Amino acid sequence: MSRLRDKYKKEVLPKLKEEYGIKNQMAVPSLKKIVINVGMGDAKDNKEIAAKVVDNLTALAGQKPVTTVAKQSIAGFKLGKGNPIGAMVTLRGERMYDFLDKLISIVLPKVRDFRGISNTSFDSRGNYTLGLPEQTIFPEITFQNEALGSKIRGLEISIVGNAKTMDQGKKLLELLGMPFKKEIK
Repeated sequence: MSRLRDKYKKEVLPKLKEEYGIKNQMAVPSLKKIVINVGMGDAKDNKEIAAKVVDNLTALAGQKPVTTVAKQSIAGFKLGKGNPIGAMVTLRGERMYDFLDKLISIVLPKVRDFRGISNTSFDSRGNYTLGLPEQTIFPEITFQNEALGSKIRGLEISIVGNAKTMDQGKKLLELLGMPFKKEIK
């Protein structure tokens, strides 16, 4: 069992149950999935870039991503229907907890001048979306111009749970150890 899942079951679950007065253990907010997205709009010109981005995302997530394609042609962007424009991977179960643990304890502290992540990226259901400007802060990815398609690529991480409100979702992530910015009063 991963370290973060063990922490959820032993520490976070009882605290959330007590704080929100929830009697049924299945109704307590929990994580359902983590979705990682990488955009690669320039892959329409060079198919090798798409393969290398998929390889990087595979190393980062531990499972093979799906290549997303354009649903329609847009002449202004020189984009044809069916061209690869991104890659995404959905993590659940053990891989989800392992990735979140790595994100919280290894990756975010490596960000230069890091003072916490934004409190405002929650939706109304308590799901959180985090954008990282570059993939090279992950230990699995080494920066090589050919490997990243001669471009520093960012990624978007969406943490999806079953919280009923934004407050419950934020409290869940705080108790799991997510480093939010401190509010100055």
